[in-house]
Amino acid sequence: MIGPLLEAADYNSHLSGYDKGVFAMTPEWLWLRSIALRRRGHRWMAKRVKQFNSFLYHNSLAAGGDISPDVYLGHHGLGTVIHDNVTIGRRVRIWQNVTLSVRAPAGSPHRIIIEDDVMIGANAVVITPFEKSLLIGQGANIGAGAVVTHDVPAGATVVGVPAQVVRVKTT
Repeated sequence: MIGPLLEAADYNSHLSGYDKGVFAMTPEWLWLRSIALRRRGHRWMAKRVKQFNSFLYHNSLAAGGDISPDVYLGHHGLGTVIHDNVTIGRRVRIWQNVTLSVRAPAGSPHRIIIEDDVMIGANAVVITPFEKSLLIGQGANIGAGAVVTHDVPAGATVVGVPAQVVRVKTT
């Protein structure tokens, strides 16, 4: 019963921000294990790990997502809801009570794509238009409480309801 979970631990086995000799059952670690189990065909065990993560951290992190192993969920991802059709890049920071929702069935080609180095503030909502995709560009910042319904350019900071660009980083 525990064998598939241990096999899944080999999938991108580093823990972001932690010494490899120290074990911490973070929501990110459980989420990565759930995804790895599902990819290996252990759907029942993946669902149990997801449910355990939901029980411990009061979140809903879909096992069908495609995420980088160094994603960071602030405040243990409390209240965070992430749909199956979400792709998350490297060094992405997601704070508590964030919702990433795709208005299309799981497995459809419509997605939310979050590129590298993005920060999503607490209580933000990112929701795609009906059966469409949405892109959050590299280095973008989404302010706390923002409601994003359209693409966010790379390096932009968006705030408000609906989200509007208030600044764009120039390099």
